Amino acid sequence: MKTKLFLLIALVAQIGFGQQRTCGMEEHMNTIMFNPVLKKQYEERQARFQVEYQKIIERELAKRNGNVVDNANVIIRIPVAVHYPSAGSANATLKACLRNFAQNQVDILNADYNATNADIALWNDASVHYPGVNVGDLDIEFVIATQNHPASSGLVNGEMAVTFGTDFLLNADSDLDWNGYMNFVVRNISGGILGYSPLGGSPAAGQTVVMDNNAFASGAGCTGYVPGAPYNLGRTVTHELGHFFNLNHIFKSASSTATNCGGADSDGIADTPKQAAATYGCVADGSIDACIAPEKVLSMNYMDYSNDACMYMFTVGQKNVALAYINTILSEYKDNVLSTASIENSNFSIYPNPNKGIFNIEFKEVVTDFTVKILDVTGKAIYDYEFSGNSDLIKEVNLNNVASRGIYFMTIKTDKDVITKKIVIE
Repeated sequence: MKTKLFLLIALVAQIGFGQQRTCGMEEHMNTIMFNPVLKKQYEERQARFQVEYQKIIERELAKRNGNVVDNANVIIRIPVAVHYPSAGSANATLKACLRNFAQNQVDILNADYNATNADIALWNDASVHYPGVNVGDLDIEFVIATQNHPASSGLVNGEMAVTFGTDFLLNADSDLDWNGYMNFVVRNISGGILGYSPLGGSPAAGQTVVMDNNAFASGAGCTGYVPGAPYNLGRTVTHELGHFFNLNHIFKSASSTATNCGGADSDGIADTPKQAAATYGCVADGSIDACIAPEKVLSMNYMDYSNDACMYMFTVGQKNVALAYINTILSEYKDNVLSTASIENSNFSIYPNPNKGIFNIEFKEVVTDFTVKILDVTGKAIYDYEFSGNSDLIKEVNLNNVASRGIYFMTIKTDKDVITKKIVIE
């Protein structure tokens, strides 16, 4: 059986930036909501989102009760296109650099949205300050599109969907030539804003995430597109894409000194502690009180304002919101722009996940010989066992004596599959 789930992203470039993280989502949404047509479309999407969100919540409850299994390899593929509207005069060398730059940002998104980023290991120590909060991962893969590009782009099959000075011109926030894609525009933004996005965007309308050229990707960058510290690790794109997937800020006010907690639950997500003020810079884990004692501000969350080096996680609640929104807009995305357009389902499932340390592996058919290896976030093997002569469809893996609360990676190897799945011990 094959599962085809697609999404599309387009990335575009050239921007400017300030000393503190500044997101222009709210101002951008004010503009959208002032347009009666866009406002109506937004409200219709939000109504559909509520239906999808309820489905996910009901499924999560069923999983916790052991009534639904968690498939180990259902992945949403998100095709990406990247546009640099101010790079029309770029020579071949600069274009090659900018293509690699786009791939660098895509790699960052893959790590951040799947909780495989190296700094997620910090959560094992930080989590003691946040009881009941677990890391969320979306099981999605961002891939730069290579097929069936818009005719106006001039791109041919096999070329990466990266354009230079041909699309999203004149500071455009949408481009119908690229409808069906998730567009990222990278350009020089005035006013010190690092980026902005609709709160719940529409691929069908050609809406986009707009990024400053100094807050895109990581590393040395390219001429005119150099990541600037402390926003030089690609996390601004992670943050703004969160908005596109309907994730709000976890704080009420962008002021670092705000104390009014009234309405501080602006994101409506239960496992993000309510906080009045945005977090800037880098603060010690659990060092800032949230609105409700004894909760602490989740400063390392991607939807706060911490420096790139000090934000590294989504929560399970945020994952559920983002996945529900992706399901809402999935039909708006084109599904024929990747060279490999399908994902095989694995022959086994792992459940319940998360749990207290006892996991079930359920096979679709009996597998006689297989191995199970489990690594912690540092890469250390905590479990490595070879099963032989198995005659059961379900095998239990008990980690109570070898693992504590945290994130782990379970690899199951058979003669047909090698699948790695993130597991969480609560």
